Amino acid sequence: MSAVDIDVMDISELVDVAHYPLDGRDLPTSEPSHTAYWAAVEHARSSLRADGCALLKEFVTPAAVRLLDDEIVAAKPQTHFSTQVINPYFHTQVNPSFGDDHPVNTFTERSSGFIPGDAWPPVCGMGALFRAPRVRRLLADCLEIDELHCYDDPLAGLTANILDPGQQFPWHFDTNDFAVTVLVRPADEGGLFEFAPAVRSADDEGFDAVGALLSGSRDGVHTLDLQPGDLQIFRGRHSLHRVTRVAASSQPRHAAIFAYTHQPGVIGRVERTRQLFGRVLPEHEEAERQRVREDDLLD
Repeated sequence: MSAVDIDVMDISELVDVAHYPLDGRDLPTSEPSHTAYWAAVEHARSSLRADGCALLKEFVTPAAVRLLDDEIVAAKPQTHFSTQVINPYFHTQVNPSFGDDHPVNTFTERSSGFIPGDAWPPVCGMGALFRAPRVRRLLADCLEIDELHCYDDPLAGLTANILDPGQQFPWHFDTNDFAVTVLVRPADEGGLFEFAPAVRSADDEGFDAVGALLSGSRDGVHTLDLQPGDLQIFRGRHSLHRVTRVAASSQPRHAAIFAYTHQPGVIGRVERTRQLFGRVLPEHEEAERQRVREDDLLD
């Protein structure tokens, strides 16, 4: 099949269900699809327990990868590109409470773009993958939780990260416990995803380890060989991570980002939303007034 029929948008045309049988969970244990489903889940669970990162290789079919890239290219004019110097906590200002060489006061260029959630048409492959109940159930099983909810943020729930030639996303931590991404178009050179697992915890910022990584240490750093269609589940709240600079002579790097939460109705933080999308909506401002933090990390 040369392309996915977006009028039907059957999830089995988007996901390689031969290797990831989304219905296998509900089949009798004697069925091969049941065994294949749980084999994929157990592999992901093992990886997440070990280093907070799991790969479902070639999860999205080649035809669907082409569809997603076409959708990203069509929406790309609505990308918010920005260049800032940030520390790993997305702060842009010097904090006088810390020394000049402290991680809090170590700033690196971030030059990338995000396509906002309100840029996608009502019917599209990106949205179908993001909202598919069977995909969410598989991801929840991999994460060993009861259920997942689509991030209710109108801008950050369903996005694409764009790294054009010469751009990079430096070492940082996520505000969410985990993220789900699909590599759609890799860079020809550069654009590698790297991470250092469990650098900090809920009660320890791990400044020494963060500082060493910012200074060029490679201790504990993993580099992933991502290919188009690979789905990645990553616990980025406590693991420092980055995407290396895309070479000036390279094609752009496109990645779909599917954001999920443990609870329904979650909206992103105002400051981070403005940094990534250049604007906030009334929903963000209202959620900020009602927000209760789950930890005291810098962010």
